Amino acid sequence: MTDGGKSHTVVEAQGLGLTFNTADGDVEALSNVSLDIRRGDFVSFIGPSGCGKTTFLRVIADLEQPTAGRITVNGLSPAEARMQRSYGYVFQAPALFPWRTIEKNVALPLEIMGYSDAERRDRIARTLDLVNLKGFEKKFPWQLSGGMQQRASIARALAFDADLLLMDEPFGALDEIVRDYLNAELLKLWARTKKTIAFVTHSIPEAVYLSTKIVVMSPRPGRVTDIIESTLPAERPLDIRETPEFLAIAHRVREGLRAGHSYEHTE
Repeated sequence: MTDGGKSHTVVEAQGLGLTFNTADGDVEALSNVSLDIRRGDFVSFIGPSGCGKTTFLRVIADLEQPTAGRITVNGLSPAEARMQRSYGYVFQAPALFPWRTIEKNVALPLEIMGYSDAERRDRIARTLDLVNLKGFEKKFPWQLSGGMQQRASIARALAFDADLLLMDEPFGALDEIVRDYLNAELLKLWARTKKTIAFVTHSIPEAVYLSTKIVVMSPRPGRVTDIIESTLPAERPLDIRETPEFLAIAHRVREGLRAGHSYEHTE
């Protein structure tokens, strides 16, 4: 990847805020969030529950509309980017249709977008191979483990080849062994596809292991307390998590989370 490609900004937020109007009064979910995600970045968002991590992802995806500031996706408004199908979205649960086989689930966005039968077959085969599910095309979701279902969900998000992948705690419900395996597989997938990834997590080790950049957020209203550029090498075996460099980054994340909690006592 050239420096020119790396410097291209995929997501740019400036002074972003979002306040929900509820029956119990206004709820400020995001406050003055400014950051950018560059092409090829793997950016993790970490913070306590209710800090606006998922809300920020939903703003990128045009599922929520900000009430302050501005945000662009590939230089466009989120609504325009959505119309151009600039991103794939992986939810916390796989959200696969139980009556459709794995290949039919992966095909769903391709059907909606009007791809030909031949193009659908090619893309399904390619993306299932990418997530190591070749041979499971005819299986139904209930016949697969939770980790395999989540890989099918990732394949569905990759099928139409969007450059940006939005991932909302995709491995949060999985046990630690499966999660470690899928973390390693996701890094391999990212290296092969060169996608830009925005990833929400509650796990400090997961954020540090996966990311080129870690965005630490405070409790509601969600603010950015630290943005950490990772110094870890691109090649990351799982045992890198025991190295002093890894532990130093994890310590800085924890310090950022602690600093975020101090907001609760200063307002």
